[in-house]
Amino acid sequence: MNALQLELPAEITAEEARVLLAIKLYEMHKLTLGQAARLAGYSKRAFMEVLGKHGVPVFAYLPEELQEEAGA
Repeated sequence: MNALQLELPAEITAEEARVLLAIKLYEMHKLTLGQAARLAGYSKRAFMEVLGKHGVPVFAYLPEELQEEAGA
């Protein structure tokens, strides 16, 4: 695992930065749900709730994938 050290503005806590990073990496499909939850320090279930609060879908399918799944 890689380590990253940052200097954050006083109004942003390390925990908040970890959660926001995990959300963005999950949204960009760079981390799985489990990986992102672990990075953020949450269980999968709790992280799914965090994603919802930030307007990030837990299941993001491309239109083609949805059609394929639906058998259309």
